[in-house]
Amino acid sequence: MSVEPESPASAEESAELEKCGWKTVRVITWFSVGMAVAALGIYVGNELRCRAKFKKRTPYDFYANAGEQQASEFGMGI
Repeated sequence: MSVEPESPASAEESAELEKCGWKTVRVITWFSVGMAVAALGIYVGNELRCRAKFKKRTPYDFYANAGEQQASEFGMGI
C-alpha cells in the first residue's frame, strides 16, 4: 500500500469524470421531467375530451335503450 498524493493528471481525470457524471444525471433528470409532463398532458387531454363528449349528449341519448326488453341475452350464444 503506497500512500502517494494524487498527481495533477489523475486529479484532472477525476474532475472530468465528475463533470461527465453530472451531465448524465442532468440529462436523465430532464428526460424524466419531460416524460412526466407528457404523461400528465395526455391524461388531462383525455379527461377534457371525455367531458366534452359527455356534454354533447342530448336528453334522448340517456334514454336510448329504455324500451328494449332484450338486455343481456343478446350475443351471449343462448
